[in-house]
Amino acid sequence: MARPPSSSSASRPSDTTAARANSREAISDATAARNARVANEDDAVSYAFDKGDITPVTHTNASKTPFDPELLPSGQLSLSLISLQGFWTGSALAASIIIAPQLAYSGNGLWRFFAFLGSLSLFHFLEFWTTARFNTPAAQASSYLIYSNGTAYNIAHTCAALEILLSHLIFPKWQAWLSGPFVAVIGLLVVIVGQTVRSTAMATAGTNFNHIPQQARKEGHQLVTEGIYGVSRHPSYFGFFWWALGTQLLVGNKLCLVAYALVLWKFFSDRIRGEEKKLVEFYGTEYESYRARVPTGIPFM
Repeated sequence: MARPPSSSSASRPSDTTAARANSREAISDATAARNARVANEDDAVSYAFDKGDITPVTHTNASKTPFDPELLPSGQLSLSLISLQGFWTGSALAASIIIAPQLAYSGNGLWRFFAFLGSLSLFHFLEFWTTARFNTPAAQASSYLIYSNGTAYNIAHTCAALEILLSHLIFPKWQAWLSGPFVAVIGLLVVIVGQTVRSTAMATAGTNFNHIPQQARKEGHQLVTEGIYGVSRHPSYFGFFWWALGTQLLVGNKLCLVAYALVLWKFFSDRIRGEEKKLVEFYGTEYESYRARVPTGIPFM
C-alpha cells in the first residue's frame, strides 16, 4: 500500500516531483499531437462496430496507428492487467481440472475446493471472453469481474471457500451430510446450465448487453427478444442465479447455499424492478408486452 504523503510534500512538491509532472505533461502533449496528426492521415486506422463485429480499415503504415493511453497499466484497457487476469484464470482452471478429479477419486474432500475454484475461474474467463467477442467496444480489464463486482461478491465467495475448508478439516461429518455423489452431479449440471445460459445471453445481446444497468437509452440500443431472451427476459441474471446455487450444491456447502439463495434473490429482485422501470421508459408498451409474456426463470420474481 502506498504511503500517504507528509504535510510538507503535500503542500510543497519537491523539484523531482515537479520535474516528473512536467515530463508527464510533455509526453501527454506529444501523444495528443501525434494522434491528431495521424487522425488527418488518409491511411490511419479506424474500426467499424456492428453488433460486436469488427471491420478494420487497412492502413499502410503501422507506425501511424494512434496510441491510446488507456492501454497503459493504469488505464481501463490495460493490456498488462488483461493478460494477468487471463493467465491466472487459465492457470487456476487447468489446475482444478487436473487436481479435483484425482482428489475425488482418492476420497479426499478437498476436491470440493478445487471444483469451486474451477467454476469461478471459468466464469470470470467467460465474462471477459464473451464481452470481447460479442461486445468488443465495451471490453476492458474490469470485464473479467474479478475485482470490479463489489465487496459483497468477494465476501460471498470467500465465505464459500472457508465453508469448504473448515467443514473438511474440522467438521467432516457436516460436509458429508446431504452431499453425496448424486447431489454433486445435480450441482454440476446446474452450474453448466447456468453458465451456458448466461454466456449465451451475453452473446445474443451483443452490443446491447452491459454489466452496468443503463440510465439512458443509447443510440442504436435495441430490445432483444429473440433466442434465449424468448425464454427468459433476464437470462444473464437467471444464469448467474442458478450458476451460483449450483456451485454450492456441487461442493456440499449447506450454509452458503441458503445464504446465496436469499441474498441473490433479494439482489436480483431489486435490480430487475429498477431496471425494468427504465426499460419501460425506453421501449414503452413494447417492453410491457414482452414482460407480460416472458418470465424471468427465477422463482417468485
